Amino acid sequence: MIEKSVIDMKFERHVVLVEPEVPWNTGNIGRTCLGVGAYLHLIKPLGFSLGNREVKRAGLDYWYKVKLCVWDNFEHFHREMTPEREEIAIFTKNGANSHWSMPSPERLFLVFGSETKGLPETILSKYEHVTYHIPITPDIRCLNLSTAVGIALYESLRVSSKK
Repeated sequence: MIEKSVIDMKFERHVVLVEPEVPWNTGNIGRTCLGVGAYLHLIKPLGFSLGNREVKRAGLDYWYKVKLCVWDNFEHFHREMTPEREEIAIFTKNGANSHWSMPSPERLFLVFGSETKGLPETILSKYEHVTYHIPITPDIRCLNLSTAVGIALYESLRVSSKK
């Protein structure tokens, strides 16, 4: 069977970064989102300016093409985007479920916390039934945020393509 070289755009994906702190992670994530046709949502406060050259450098000359939305807070994002309960996957290193068991609806929001603080307890407690982790060995504390987003985003597309 020959793999498609272009992503099937029938699945709508949204990457949500809550209070990201590291500009080059956000730039890399933006480039990955653009590569699969996903939307990137940034929840304030941001630990950098979007005009930061490191964000643009990591996003290369693609940054201006990223489907980007910046929100004042998570509640504003949630109110405007109105994700259904089955359309949210919360990623945290202590998530109850493996990322291999995440849902595969046509529209899915993959939510990640900041590099040093993770997600606020208010979000974790509200969505405790849909928390996911990416398995790692005990040799490291966690994965880099842009690596974790890439793994989760591509896994969500792989699972959806099997429908």
